[in-house]
Amino acid sequence: MGSSTKRRAQQQEDFYGELAGAVGGLVIVTGILGAIKAKLGLNWPATILLTVGVLVALGYGIWKARVALQRHWKGESQATAQAKQTAALQADGATSSQPAEDSVPAHPQLTATLRTAGAIGRDEVIRLDEVAVTPVPTGTQYDLVLPATRTRKDVETRLENVAAALHKTRLHLRVDRSRDSERRVRLLVLDDEPFSTPFPAPTREQITAFKGVPLGHDVTGKLTGIRTFSKSSMLVAGMSQTGKSTLINGLITCLLIAYGDFDLYLLDGKLCALIHWEKACIRYEASDDPGVFESMLDELNDRVSSRYMEMQEDLRNRKPTPKFRPVIFIADEVADFFADDGTPKGKERAQRIEEKARKLVAKGLESEVSTIFLTQRPDKDAIPVKVRSQFSYRISLYVDSAGTAKVVLGDSYFSTVAPIDPTQLNPEIRGQGVLFAGGRSTLIRGFDFPNEFMWKVADEAQARLQAKIETAPETPLKQAIDIMQSKGVDFILTAELASALGITETDSVKCGIKLSKALGVPSGRGPKGARGYHLGDLTAAAMSAS
Repeated sequence: MGSSTKRRAQQQEDFYGELAGAVGGLVIVTGILGAIKAKLGLNWPATILLTVGVLVALGYGIWKARVALQRHWKGESQATAQAKQTAALQADGATSSQPAEDSVPAHPQLTATLRTAGAIGRDEVIRLDEVAVTPVPTGTQYDLVLPATRTRKDVETRLENVAAALHKTRLHLRVDRSRDSERRVRLLVLDDEPFSTPFPAPTREQITAFKGVPLGHDVTGKLTGIRTFSKSSMLVAGMSQTGKSTLINGLITCLLIAYGDFDLYLLDGKLCALIHWEKACIRYEASDDPGVFESMLDELNDRVSSRYMEMQEDLRNRKPTPKFRPVIFIADEVADFFADDGTPKGKERAQRIEEKARKLVAKGLESEVSTIFLTQRPDKDAIPVKVRSQFSYRISLYVDSAGTAKVVLGDSYFSTVAPIDPTQLNPEIRGQGVLFAGGRSTLIRGFDFPNEFMWKVADEAQARLQAKIETAPETPLKQAIDIMQSKGVDFILTAELASALGITETDSVKCGIKLSKALGVPSGRGPKGARGYHLGDLTAAAMSAS
């Protein structure tokens, strides 16, 4: 309440002050007008009009002077700015050797295509003098430099748009990165559908000359593949009748020719798809029985364990890490081996196999034991996640959905560099697939070798195996192999083999223990359930250096 009263009092004092000021001003004006009237001898109306006219004229003159000054100052500022801009452009021209972009001839097709695709801006061009065009057997290779504000990722992430602008599909295009500049791009544009015309199978000399392991042809007809299987594993998947067997038979052929000495284990889940290589293997099984798969996992995991023990011993004694003979295990139709029959025992076995397979794929790499799994059921439940997540190389043939492609190639596959969608592949072109290795995708087609060529390669591999056995030191194991080969048998009873090796123990149990210890191989069951030894098991043991 007190503040309101003070505010009203203050407002009254202000009003009286302004009123007094106005009265004072009026008295001064009246005095000035009276003085003018007396000086000029005019009446009051004339005096007032004259005074007003003089004031108006004076105000107009001031306004005109102000406008003239403003125009003068603005003109000077524009002239100064223009002079500075001209000087800057002249300095730029003196220091830059690049001509203005609009004066440089543009490559008409690439500029229009990349603008339409959104890979470059509407005001940007692909310079004609920075494009190299090279014809290749299947299309045209463009080596180009992007504008300064663009990188190869702008093209890689818009390949589908680029293909549409060229009236092609994504499979008609391939982008290769440059090692010298992020702005440099190599763009391959195919004339026709990839692999619409098959390439001839490579010769032995071409396979040997390849730096690594060739897996197939790329879209230009060149051999392509991986550098090595050392510390690596591979998953190959695709729908039925898309050419997995063609691809894997070609791979085995190239391995036996160019990879050097290694031990090959094969599990042929189709029973006859890999029969070419039976004699070239340390162990070959044609079976769809999960028990056979488990027994091979056990054998290979035992080799892995013994190799780790050897590595531990050498490191403990400060010796160099031992070099092991490479081992490659290939299992076809592997999804069948992870399935269970719904019974408690079946579920228990499936879990046991899953863990053994995971252990082999994960731990085998450091001991030079590599795994290649194939399946025509690439759904999410076919191969357990903790197994398939271990594979470093992946090949997807035609599949019918993006979800299935992710199962084969990885959940994040479609966010990688320039991915190729396996659902877009032509299933009629057998052996065609997407190789995903090192974070990059390559469209390949596996080799289709004639049977006669593969048989010859297999015979050569078998001869090498036989020569190794024949030159091996004389041991009870080698003697047992020689005995069975001389008899021409694939299975021999424990008692008969023990007698041939000079073991005279009469107790059958003790005899079996002594024989197993001497051979370093456990006995097995024969066709009628009797215990004894298979020639294949003894040969595999003899071939296994460690």
